[in-house]
Amino acid sequence: MYSIHPIEALKQQLDALSDSAQKGFIRLSTPCQVGNLMGWLNVQSVYPRLYWQSREAGAVEYAALGAVKAFGSLAALQADLATLADLGGEQPDYFGGMAFDTNTPGWQHFPGCHFLLPRIELRRQQTGVTLSLNLRFDDRCPEAEIAQARSCLAALEAEQPLPHLLPHIYQREDRPSQQEWAASVVQITNPDHLAHTPKVVLSRETYLTTSETPSPWALLARWQAGAADCFHFGVQLTPHEAFIGCPPEQLYKREGRHLTTEALAGTTRRGRDAQQDQGLANELLADKKNSLENQCVYQQLLTQLEPLSSHFHMGEAHIVKLRSVQHIRRLIHAELRSDVSDQQLLSVLPPTPAVGGVPRESALAFIRHHERHRRGWYAGVFGRISHTSSDLSVAIRCAHIGPEAIRLYAGAGIVAGSQPGEEWRELDTKIADIMSLLGMG
Repeated sequence: MYSIHPIEALKQQLDALSDSAQKGFIRLSTPCQVGNLMGWLNVQSVYPRLYWQSREAGAVEYAALGAVKAFGSLAALQADLATLADLGGEQPDYFGGMAFDTNTPGWQHFPGCHFLLPRIELRRQQTGVTLSLNLRFDDRCPEAEIAQARSCLAALEAEQPLPHLLPHIYQREDRPSQQEWAASVVQITNPDHLAHTPKVVLSRETYLTTSETPSPWALLARWQAGAADCFHFGVQLTPHEAFIGCPPEQLYKREGRHLTTEALAGTTRRGRDAQQDQGLANELLADKKNSLENQCVYQQLLTQLEPLSSHFHMGEAHIVKLRSVQHIRRLIHAELRSDVSDQQLLSVLPPTPAVGGVPRESALAFIRHHERHRRGWYAGVFGRISHTSSDLSVAIRCAHIGPEAIRLYAGAGIVAGSQPGEEWRELDTKIADIMSLLGMG
């Protein structure tokens, strides 16, 4: 046990700040003991509530509360990054996301772009858990900033066990229906359409209504336990809605000037045993339709990265094995030009060809015209940005949770050779993990 309670330790550090003029960003930190970060998040009354963990083994686990500052545009976020970098000292992490298509109406409480500098951060690293309080003094009244920080600290609650996932009865509706889906696949694979748009990623919203939805943090914790080698995220901007996910796909990771991204496209199921599993993987790598789908993605990424990079390198195609599916993946490494920012990368890279299509604009035009559901942040971006490094996922394998409904999303790349029935079954495979947690698998 610690000799002083972590919240009291932060209050004492905050008292020491009051007597001197402060400037820029300050993070006050103290060690603490928390067993389950999502169990801690679930009982807090402060919003927004946010969770993030990258997919690398041993990655830092973040839980965040409140907002010192929030940003509704990439330009505003980049300006704040630059301001604090010029001041020097410790640099903050910003968390948030973007919609799939910021030019169309999205979800009601999820803006097209929303990143925030959290007030409270809980971080678990291999060395232990740290509780931090973030403050900004450059453009606000110091007394008001300290008062807001005190108020947030006073509202913190102790961690409690997550509630059990109780069985619920769900009514399911797929949007589009399988018949409507088949008609769209036929239209995309028509030779005349393929001539100008060789790939469109069609999505489906599976709408599950119930009298009461489960705790999003309890659901995410259970989902995370079976989703190794994936990113894990959750966000509640308001008490009534949550967006959670365990996506396998990285938009990009930036360490200084070095950038890593990937072409993750082409899918098959997992086998019943190791021999069948490997056979399915070999068939996937050899399959012309799936290879074409992956090729569309990496060629587009290379085209987008070329003007931003001094040089880049693409790896060989290999298989990524997840719990229910296998994908073809190619890694791309690039050295960015010295003037390239996260704002430029996020203005250029998403939506990737793996979730939109090729060419981007004609694929998006088809999606806007034919998809009746709103993708919102599904297939958008979610992750962490800082001055020195950034780590962002493509927000697939996700769920939007409201008070009376859960909306699940899945997509499939439609290219020459796509068959409507096979692509529809692929959608079911992609939501199989979350459906089984809800008792519908």
